[in-house]
Amino acid sequence: MSDDKKREDYAIEMGELDKTFDAPPPPPRMPLAAPPANNPIFPILAYCGSSILMTVTNKYVLSGLNFNLNFFLLAVQSVVCVIAIQSCKTTGIITYRDFNSDEAKKWFPISVLLIGMIYTSTKALQFLSIPVYTIFKNLTIILIAYGEVLWFGGSVTGMALFSFGLMVLSSVIAAWADIQHAIYSHGGTESTEASEKIATLNAGYIWMLLNCFCSAAYVLGMRKRIKLTNFKDFDTMYYNNLLSIPILVICSLVLENWSSANLALNFPTANRNAILLAMVFSGLSSVFISYTSAWCVRVTSSTTYSMVGALNKLPIALSGLVFFDAPVTLASVSAIAVGFVSGIVYAVAKIWGGPAKGPTLPTSASSQSMRDGFKS
Repeated sequence: MSDDKKREDYAIEMGELDKTFDAPPPPPRMPLAAPPANNPIFPILAYCGSSILMTVTNKYVLSGLNFNLNFFLLAVQSVVCVIAIQSCKTTGIITYRDFNSDEAKKWFPISVLLIGMIYTSTKALQFLSIPVYTIFKNLTIILIAYGEVLWFGGSVTGMALFSFGLMVLSSVIAAWADIQHAIYSHGGTESTEASEKIATLNAGYIWMLLNCFCSAAYVLGMRKRIKLTNFKDFDTMYYNNLLSIPILVICSLVLENWSSANLALNFPTANRNAILLAMVFSGLSSVFISYTSAWCVRVTSSTTYSMVGALNKLPIALSGLVFFDAPVTLASVSAIAVGFVSGIVYAVAKIWGGPAKGPTLPTSASSQSMRDGFKS
């Protein structure tokens, strides 16, 4: 009996000891600060900055009164881009596949479409202000969406259709504001200067329309071709620029005026170094855009990247008001605002995704057969 009592006392004492010597919980650990490379604010700012840099530098070169060597500008940009990404590959910063003649033959039509897109882009930017150019660029989204419905079985939601309506509205407001400013700031409809300014704007609108079609053809064609080649981002950039160089050089030598008098007009002594430096920077900025785009998607998400792309239209448009003599009127600011809202609405429609509900893009009865033929 006494032995059992001792065991109970011992058990109680051990229980009390357990309660007495319970280890305190570890203190909460402070979260480590994210390294700069993984902080989402840095890739977002880098992407926006590179987009603005490329647009502003291109506009600076093309805004010269006598600049007409557009093919030469594009050739310089392609050479700079190839040198830059090859240097990055040599140092191990990026990687992409080596040149392959069979892959080059498959990708060559896409490079031709790219040349059409960027050449018409430079011509449109030469005649139009940056805000108007940025607003009209949104119309490409409508053409791409229509092409995806016809050839890839895509669908468009009611919200996306609403954003398309806003895009068209913003373009109409921007064109109206441009024409009104040209008329009333150059002496009215009877003025020769006003007529010349309107003729310049009309040329810009035509080039912008061609650019929208070329851009849509390039994007849709590239989507089809990427499935055959399995290219990644830097593979696409490498082949695009490398295959474009000989075409651009030939077009420049054959179609553009290389006389000493024309060179003096294109590169005046006072601005020659600045223009050449802007050409190099515009080529580098294309590399920055591709790298920061991939960086932004990796650190954030494709959803955030879509929204950033929509929001980025506003600072690009505003850069035209800040750095160049784009007219600042109620109509022009309203066009920028409507275009900005249309981009946000479209980004939200893409984020929500899902099958289309309500009205969709109209297609012809033969769209299914066209789609099947394109996929084959």
